Amino acid sequence: MKVIVGLGNPGEKYDNTRHNVGWWVLDRLAYDWDLGSFEQADLDHRISGTLNGIDFLLMKPTTYVNKSGMALAHLRLSDQFFSNGDLLIVVDDASLDAGKIRFRPEGRSGGHNGLKSISQSLGTESYSRLKIGVGRPSKGIELSDWVLSGMAQEDEESVLALLPTLAEAVQVWMTEGVQGAMNQFNR
Repeated sequence: MKVIVGLGNPGEKYDNTRHNVGWWVLDRLAYDWDLGSFEQADLDHRISGTLNGIDFLLMKPTTYVNKSGMALAHLRLSDQFFSNGDLLIVVDDASLDAGKIRFRPEGRSGGHNGLKSISQSLGTESYSRLKIGVGRPSKGIELSDWVLSGMAQEDEESVLALLPTLAEAVQVWMTEGVQGAMNQFNR
C-alpha cells in the first residue's frame, strides 16, 4: 500500500498558510480521484482507495506539523510497509520559490520540524518527499512566522495553479517510483 501524507496544521486559522500546502495537495487528490470526504482517525484525517490497481492511503496528520511523526508511528509496526518505497510526504519548502517543486528520494530534514518528527518516529530518513516551494521569508521575518502566514496573492496563485500537475506527479510516484517522478516533474 502506498501512503501519501500531506503536512499541515489543523484549524481554520491555518487553512491558507504556507505550512498547509501539503493538505491542499491531498484535498486535490481526494477531489480528482473522487474519493469523498476524509474521515477522522485518532491522529489524522484519512481516506483510502485504489488507483490503477494500487491501494493507497491519504493522510493529513492533525497533530500539528512539528509533531507529524506521531500520526505515522503505527506504520513502523507493519511488516508490509517499506518507507523507502511506500511513503510520500508532501511538504512546504521555504527554500524554494513559490510554484517550484522537488521530489527527493530521502534526506535530512533541512530544518523542517515536520520532517524531523517523521524521521524520528520512523527511525529513518529514507522516504520520498514532494517539496512545494512557498517562497523565502523576507529579511527580518522569522521562518516560523513566515510558514504560519498566508502567501501573497501571486505566490498563492502559483501554488494553486500547480495542483493539477501535482496530482499527476503523485500518480507517477505511485506507479514509477520517486526516480520517475523526479525525472518528469523536478523543475
